[in-house]
Amino acid sequence: MRYITASMLYDLVACPHRVTMDQFGDPTQRDETSPFVELLWERGTAFERETMAAPTQPYLDLSKYAGDEKERQTLDAMRRGEPLIYSARIRADDLLGDPDLLRRQDDGYVAGDIKSGSGEEGPEDLSKPKLHYAVQVALYTDVLERLGLSAGRRPFIWDIHGREVVYNLNAPQGVKDPKSLWSDYQGCLAEARQIVARTVKTMPAYGSVCKECHWYTGCQKRLEAADDLTLLPGLGRSKRDVLVDRIPTINALAQIRPSAFLKGKKTVFPGIGPDTLVKFQERAKLVTSPNPRPYLSRPVSLPVSDLEVFFDIEVDPMHDHTYLHGFIERRNGENSTERYTAMFAEHLSPLEERDAFARAWGYLQARPSAVIYFYSPYERTYWRKLRESYPDVCSEAQLESLFTPPRSVDLYTNVVRRATEWPTRDYSIKTLAKFLGFKWRDAHPSGAASIEWFARWIEIGDPAIRLRILDYNEDDCRATRVLLDGIRNLALR
Repeated sequence: MRYITASMLYDLVACPHRVTMDQFGDPTQRDETSPFVELLWERGTAFERETMAAPTQPYLDLSKYAGDEKERQTLDAMRRGEPLIYSARIRADDLLGDPDLLRRQDDGYVAGDIKSGSGEEGPEDLSKPKLHYAVQVALYTDVLERLGLSAGRRPFIWDIHGREVVYNLNAPQGVKDPKSLWSDYQGCLAEARQIVARTVKTMPAYGSVCKECHWYTGCQKRLEAADDLTLLPGLGRSKRDVLVDRIPTINALAQIRPSAFLKGKKTVFPGIGPDTLVKFQERAKLVTSPNPRPYLSRPVSLPVSDLEVFFDIEVDPMHDHTYLHGFIERRNGENSTERYTAMFAEHLSPLEERDAFARAWGYLQARPSAVIYFYSPYERTYWRKLRESYPDVCSEAQLESLFTPPRSVDLYTNVVRRATEWPTRDYSIKTLAKFLGFKWRDAHPSGAASIEWFARWIEIGDPAIRLRILDYNEDDCRATRVLLDGIRNLALR
């Protein structure tokens, strides 16, 4: 029997096709596991070990057991009423789970997992449970219910911040989303069962989650051969699945008459309005044209200054630690004047993080006439978090002023997404700068790789690794400058 597992549902939330490939794909076609993914596994294991080394209460450790014997030991422990069980294994019908924790509550048990990430996502005032965590603990809860051993649908996460985050599976997720997490879990479970039974056929889709997946190479080849719609920027899996029966490929989309798909003031495609359909058709026409060139879709006004600063940070999200602030400054638009400056947090300590932030803040304050360019809200989001952690460095008003145009410009949010079109698969800085001819010095540049390098720097202190991190960050800053110059040269269409 092929069991539905918690890890299967975790993957399904990101990509249903990965579940298909993991179950039925040719293992010889898998890519090697990336160093970053291996780091995630190592961090998760280490954090779990650290957490259980200093428990708040005694527990029964079943980690030395495996398979059927672990399952038998878990059932015996629950029947005895053990207060807390670590490294359990439970099964019922076609569901199989390995909860990190089972805690006795009233006359039953609630399940929990130990996560080396935050138990919630989103801004603090609107934070909510993570769906990929929720479906895992929901499966454990489902098994406990089927065994007659559940104490209710309120499993929990012990997260990287030392918090216990309770997931109320029955509660509505919000005013705009009245569905419960339990309802979402039931939907994921039904889809997983269809995939395992092969009664539904999944398709790959291009997205940001693809690059660290071990099926990346094979899926990309299949998408290219199929001329798949998700190879257009912004046209993800859900929109592709709505369009594909009537508009199966990028070439087909380029040739349609959008008016033929109108029904009153709407299109025949749920969730896709007339303007969106036209936008995607324009992108399809661009990428299928003989000599595709990017263009401005509306006029852009960029601030002018004798001094420009291009800004990029590096963050280890697993430790919630900002370890590098990098700047390239350019004077009078002359590339020969470029100078790179970096503020590196040498160790995983609040003192080092604060010092690097303070030095970066001082760098920008010393250049009041400079226009600051960065790519995406990432820098602003993490600087806001740093300001909250180290309020002595700057005030909230000062920080918000720094990130308000024309003092600074988010090229991604305010320019690329709103006013440009590119014949590329996505609008990441890597993709666009490479399209404009820029090359990173590292053979495999990525933010994920930088995080893995920083972990090795902390572990062994090799100066060559530190230099690799700095070179990568400098190239990211310079890529932002290349993109700015490229945008300034685009024609308005």
